[in-house]
This record gives sequence, structure tokens and C-alpha cells, in this order.
Amino acid sequence: MPRIPLFDPEVMTPEQERVYRDVVNGPRARLVGPLRAALHRPELADRWQRFGEILRYGTSLPEHLNELAILVVARRWTAQLEWSIHADAALRAGLAAEIVEALRVGEPPVFHDQDAYDVHEFARTLQQTGDVDEEVYQRVWQRWGEVGAVELSSVVGYYTLVAMTLNVHRIPVPGGERPLASAAGPVRRLMELPEATLGAPAEMTKTAG
Repeated sequence: MPRIPLFDPEVMTPEQERVYRDVVNGPRARLVGPLRAALHRPELADRWQRFGEILRYGTSLPEHLNELAILVVARRWTAQLEWSIHADAALRAGLAAEIVEALRVGEPPVFHDQDAYDVHEFARTLQQTGDVDEEVYQRVWQRWGEVGAVELSSVVGYYTLVAMTLNVHRIPVPGGERPLASAAGPVRRLMELPEATLGAPAEMTKTAG
């Protein structure tokens, strides 16, 4: 149950309507998630949706790796709506289903390419320690340059804001689904994310027989 009234497109101020039209006529095509709360302050929602549009649809990272970083954040914060939207987006973009499922249940994901491993570990360690290991940072920088490194840290930061907003205001998932189990304990805790494993490239993996 939401803690605050959520934005209703049937009752809009002119400022809210302008931002609402920008959202639904843009790549999102619908209004869900934290913008339903942010539209109580239209100026905030306007800047929010433009910032988010860049970080979801306009980075130099491959789409499936951008979505991977978002899923790491969603799992860390047990952000149900964030996970629901971006798990589907990640699968459509080509992220392996077994990676998505490992993240969902809190098991160590096994990657078969260095880029995906590095994006996961960049996002995971930044979420859990507030920093990124030097070797991982350097590989991300060498692969995507200064722009990619800045974009990836910004994706992690932006979607942390999204997750916190969804959680604190209890913004529901359409249909009421809850795909993520909360971390055990009497007090809500952040999920501990296990380190990923880097296996052999898929085409080099030996098969039985």
C-alpha cells in the first residue's frame, strides 16, 4: 500500500500534464515507478525523467550490460518494481536467463565474458563498499573510456535513487507481484551480493563426451 497518494493522470495541474506527456511520448511510453511520486513536484519529475532517459537509453554501454548494472542495484535494495521492469528488459536485450535468475535468488552468477563480469563487479562493489576495485575500474575504463566509466557509475547511482524512492514510498508493482525475497532478519536489510565467477568463454567450454 503506497505511503503517499500517487500521481493520477486524471487529475493534473498544467505543469504535471506537460511532464506526463513528455514521459508517455518518450521511450518509456508509460508512467510507472518513482515518477509517480516525483510528479508531486513537477520540476523535480521533469529533470528526473530526462536524466533517467539518458542513463537507461543513451549510454555507450551495450544494452544488456546497462540492464545488468540496474539489476544489481535492484537486487541489492530488493526493489520489486525496479527488478520487475528491468529483468524483462535485460532478457529482451540478450542477458542470459541464468544470470538473471542467479541474481534474483542471490547466488553467484557465472559469466563467460570479461565485459559482463566487470560490469557486474563494478556495480556490486560500488553498491556494497562505496568504491570499485582498481583492476575492475581500469578494465571498464580501457573498454569504454572515460565516458563509459562515468556513465556506469551514474547508472548505479541513479538507479539507487530509483530503488530508494520505490521502497520508501511503497510504490507497488502492477499486479502485486513480488519477484524478490527480502533479506532475512527482523529489520529490513540490504541484500548481500555474492561475487561473480568468470568462467571460460562459452565457445571454449567443453561438453561431456
